[in-house]
Amino acid sequence: MTRNPTLAFGAWLATAPRDWPDAAVRAARDAFLDGIAVTVPGAADPAARTIFETVRGWGSGPAAAIGFGTGLAAPWAALVNGTAAHALDFDDNFDPPKAHATAVLVPAILALGEQEGAPGADCIDAYIAGLQIMGRTGQGVNPPHRNRGWHATATLGAIGAAAACARLLRLPTQMAAHALSLATSMAGGFMSQFGTQAKPLHAGLAAKAGVIAASLARDGLTAGLGTFDGPTGMNRLMVGPDYEQLRDGLTRIEHGQNLRFETESVGDPLLILSSGLKVKRFPNCGSAHRAMDGLLALREAHGFAAEEVAEVNVRYPAVHNANLMYGDPRDAAQAKFSLEYALAVLLLQGNCTLADFAGDAPLRPEVRALYPRIRRHPVDRSEGEYPTRVEVVLAGGRRLETAVRMPAGSIDAPFTPEQYRAKFAGCVAGLLSPAEADALYRAIGALPRLRDIGELTAALRIPFALEREDSQ
Repeated sequence: MTRNPTLAFGAWLATAPRDWPDAAVRAARDAFLDGIAVTVPGAADPAARTIFETVRGWGSGPAAAIGFGTGLAAPWAALVNGTAAHALDFDDNFDPPKAHATAVLVPAILALGEQEGAPGADCIDAYIAGLQIMGRTGQGVNPPHRNRGWHATATLGAIGAAAACARLLRLPTQMAAHALSLATSMAGGFMSQFGTQAKPLHAGLAAKAGVIAASLARDGLTAGLGTFDGPTGMNRLMVGPDYEQLRDGLTRIEHGQNLRFETESVGDPLLILSSGLKVKRFPNCGSAHRAMDGLLALREAHGFAAEEVAEVNVRYPAVHNANLMYGDPRDAAQAKFSLEYALAVLLLQGNCTLADFAGDAPLRPEVRALYPRIRRHPVDRSEGEYPTRVEVVLAGGRRLETAVRMPAGSIDAPFTPEQYRAKFAGCVAGLLSPAEADALYRAIGALPRLRDIGELTAALRIPFALEREDSQ
């Protein structure tokens, strides 16, 4: 194999066998289920509606704009649907790139797949392949890429989406490599956008980039092959001039993030199985989920009420602070990135749902009154080294403690089929009728056997996002 990662990744995309293990196919199908589920309510979010209103005047096309009852050109459908998929922060995480994977990959695959009349099995295949390259690229630049403020959903997502689309189009090695290289020219996004409408836009931009990059490569546009590794490659530009020093000084490697691009065994291990996805139990930033799981476990085991709690002490890897940046959130967008808000809601209600991130819910006085009791204790250890530890101190002085290494929905505690079904039902409730929801659920379940992905996307052309807007 070539040591050039652009070519190595392109070669793998062009030649990897399509006979994936049954477990990988099921995992990809579940990712489509979860990704589409969170896109349905996300389509009614103001960010997605604004983007749809902007692009709808640029012309119609064959790809469904989910929830808007119309079709757009594939890149614009990917842009709208990717934004919707990430708008509520209810979409999964993927550790190797430290990014939201499905919110980028599924919108890109659905849009291009509908344009091309692709069968469901090819869409499953494209997801597995795109996820693999997104993960391999992330391992070559993380953890410093993410830790230094790049929003990996935008940067690495663009490359993953290009890989998925190249696979869907069955591009040969050189064209697939050019698609990946072109995607690096569209990769960008900063964590300074967290808590704003630009953050979900990043997922849409990455999905759009994948569709465009692969389509241009198919039509013969070429690009440089030194955009991953080289004097001005992605690793040195999007990690830093100290890239080699960081790489050679690694003493602990997590999620395969060794600051080296794997070029000899691109597909082994298969990351969808070895790393898995982190499916979200709660509709907010995943960095809060270990603490949320811990607090809920203590609450359920000991039955205390909010008024009985004097303190909640949370000890967690300091890297989570980069995401949980709002200690006193002032709106729903900021509340998604607040540890204080998440734990206060759980103390009061015993659950945290989409309704808690709508309208003025984050400004409830009874929630804000609990913030002083919630105390952060960041620890300078990596996520894999240090579990999140939650201590509840009751008014009488009794101390209750637990530790959570991986959140619910991760490879250590995977969702059951019943949990997937319940999350899907909660997401589509009030937007789709029971019959419409059932038809969509069955179409996703049959995805590996569908002759044309349009059989699934037809169920997503119902204009529920516009109906919701008109009723408010």
